[in-house]
Amino acid sequence: MSKIGSSLLVPSVQELAKQSITQVPDRYLVPKQDTLIIPKTSSFLQVPIIDLNKLLSEDAFELHKLDHACKEWRFFQLINHGVDPSLIESVKLGFQDFFNLPIEEKKKLWQKPGDIEGFGQLFVVSEKQKLEWADLFIINTLPSYARDLNLFLNIPQPFRDNLDSYSLQLGKLFMAIIGHMEMALKTKPNELLKLFEDVSQSMRLNYYPPCPQPENVIGLKPHSDAGSLTILLQANEVDGLQIRKDGMWMPITPVSNAFIINVGDILEILTNGIYRSIEHRVTINSQKERISIAAFHKPQMNKIISPIESLVISERPALFRGISVADYYKKYFSRQLQEKSVLNDVRIKSNNCVHKIL
Repeated sequence: MSKIGSSLLVPSVQELAKQSITQVPDRYLVPKQDTLIIPKTSSFLQVPIIDLNKLLSEDAFELHKLDHACKEWRFFQLINHGVDPSLIESVKLGFQDFFNLPIEEKKKLWQKPGDIEGFGQLFVVSEKQKLEWADLFIINTLPSYARDLNLFLNIPQPFRDNLDSYSLQLGKLFMAIIGHMEMALKTKPNELLKLFEDVSQSMRLNYYPPCPQPENVIGLKPHSDAGSLTILLQANEVDGLQIRKDGMWMPITPVSNAFIINVGDILEILTNGIYRSIEHRVTINSQKERISIAAFHKPQMNKIISPIESLVISERPALFRGISVADYYKKYFSRQLQEKSVLNDVRIKSNNCVHKIL
């Protein structure tokens, strides 16, 4: 991950928020945002909730629910996921302490020029672009041999060991989910799973401080994730995540003891557009901080991704050209976040048009 992109170094938003400012600096002001939002009380919207226990018990209806969630919502919440609850609580507590380290300690873990791991932000490619109201900590976690040990070993204990155990459990969970997606898609055995042997995982720890002008800043710009599946843990009870549903933004309230899971670009490519990545963003609270941990999963960097053979048929020809995972990520990190712009770059053009599925 460190070698496929870079981001300009930026100051800490958390430190800025500690100054009890009343006016947001101009570089963070993003006043003209799409505010068309579906109310959380809308009775016709029911965010899919998938029960992993039922999937593991070969419940056909639950498998159908998973398939429907990936096709129609591209997003779901997963309950009974099997990740140790006590470990999750330890990770949450460790996260809080980690982001509350003195700034002098954080600087030891700050991004370096030409690197994207560490404290900082991503996708900052210009000194003039607007910045997000967030601090991030980005680290490659799986496989373990791909970690930057100079960074990883400087994470304080016991958070370091808990993060290690957590990453391993999420890697196993990811493979279980992909296995059931393969069943739902009715591909050849292991046609999808084999692409994720020795799965690559990175984590982004997100800290969104409260802001005196929340309507004029953005915590995370609208975008789709580059990877295959993102497994998100919301570490406190503050809302902010929104997904684009039917052309409008829908606020998401996490279900207790659930993971929030969304489809990424690479899975859209592999499934030939059957499971599509979803645009999402993060808004900011005026009174409370929001914290979350996103785990991104993808094939190894040397893999070539293209629609898998079983899902390319005459009625649905290949929608994407082949590209290496490394090249896809280089494209992804070379620009500002902007909807599904990178995915659209690899769509196959036909009759001077791009097959674009929104």
